Amino acid sequence: MWGLVLCCLAGVKSYSGGLAVRFFLGVFEAAVTPGFALFTSQWYTKKEQGTRIGIWFSFNGWAQIFGGLLAYGIAKGARLHGSAIAPWKIVFLVTGLFTMAMGALFLIFMPDSQLNARWLNPLDRRLAIERVRVNQQGIGNKHFKAYQLKEALLDPLTWAFAFYALAADIPNGGISNFFSQLIVSFGYTPEQSLLYGTPGGAIEIIALILCGYYGDRFGNRLLISTSGLVLSILGMILIVALPLSNDVGRLIGYYLTQASPTLFVALLSLIATNVAGYTKKTTVAAIYLISYCAGNIIGPQTFRPKDAPRYVPAEITIICCWHQNRQKATFRARPDYLKLENQEWLDLTDKENPEFIYSL
Repeated sequence: MWGLVLCCLAGVKSYSGGLAVRFFLGVFEAAVTPGFALFTSQWYTKKEQGTRIGIWFSFNGWAQIFGGLLAYGIAKGARLHGSAIAPWKIVFLVTGLFTMAMGALFLIFMPDSQLNARWLNPLDRRLAIERVRVNQQGIGNKHFKAYQLKEALLDPLTWAFAFYALAADIPNGGISNFFSQLIVSFGYTPEQSLLYGTPGGAIEIIALILCGYYGDRFGNRLLISTSGLVLSILGMILIVALPLSNDVGRLIGYYLTQASPTLFVALLSLIATNVAGYTKKTTVAAIYLISYCAGNIIGPQTFRPKDAPRYVPAEITIICCWHQNRQKATFRARPDYLKLENQEWLDLTDKENPEFIYSL
C-alpha cells in the first residue's frame, strides 16, 4: 500500500493533494519499523538482536545510495534527452513500483512467527522456538492486555526512550529532509547534490552495522553506539566552523552527520530486548516511533544548517536498566522464590518476570 501511495505522488497537482498523499504515506509506513523490531525479537536471541536490527535499519543508507543514483540518472537523462513526464514523477513511479514488488514478496514469504513458517519443517520450527526461550518474552501471544498497557504508560523507561527519540530526531528531521539544499549551500549544483549525497548513505550503513555488531559482542549497545553521535557532532562542527570556501571539508562534515542514527537504533533494539509482554512491547515501540515522528515534524520547522545537533545522553536509560537488574537479582535470591514451569512462554512483561534480565 505504501508503494501504491508513493506512485500517487506522481499525479499530485496541488498543495492540498500533496498533503493528503503524504498523510497516507505516513499512515502506511507507521507499522514498518515497530513491526520489524517485533519480528527481530521473535526470531533472534537478545545477544543477536542489536546486530540484526542494525543490519535491516542500515537499508535506509542503501536507499539513500540507490535513490540518489536513480534520481541523478533520471535528472541527467531528462536534461540530455528530454522526457515525456517530469523527472520527479519518474522517480516516484519507479520507487513506488519497486516497493510494491518487494512488499508482495515479503507478504508471501515472511511468516507471523516460527509456528507457521512454511519454509521450516516441524522439527526446525520447534528448534527455532526453543532457541529464543532465553529471551523470557513468550511467543505467538497477540491478545491485548490492559494491565500491560498501563504498565507501559507508567514505566519511566518508556518515557526515557520517547524523550530521546523526540530530542534526537529534531536535528535528524532537518538534515534528512533538507540534505540536498544543505549540499547545494556548499557550492554544488542541485544535480550534483543528488550524486554527492550518496556517500552519506554508505557512512550510515557502516556505522550501524559496526555499532550493532560490537554492541552485541561487548554487551553494551548504548556505549558503543554513542560513537555515532560523536561523529555526527564532529560533522556539524565542521559544517559550522569551516569557512564557506572549504566545500570539500564541509561536505565531509555532512557525511559524518549520517552516523547519528546509531544510538536511535540501539534504543530500538533495546525495546525489542528489554520490553517483554506483547501488549507492552507494541505500546512502547509505538510511543517511541510517535516521538521519532514528532521530532521529524519539528526538525524541518526549526532546523538551521549552522546549528549543531543537540542529543540527549543515554545515561538515564543505562541507570534505569542497572537499577532494575539489581532489584530482580535481589528478588530471585530470596529463599521463598520459586520459578514457574515454562515461565519463558507465559507472555509476562519485563517487570512481572523475575527471570527477565535487561540488556545494555
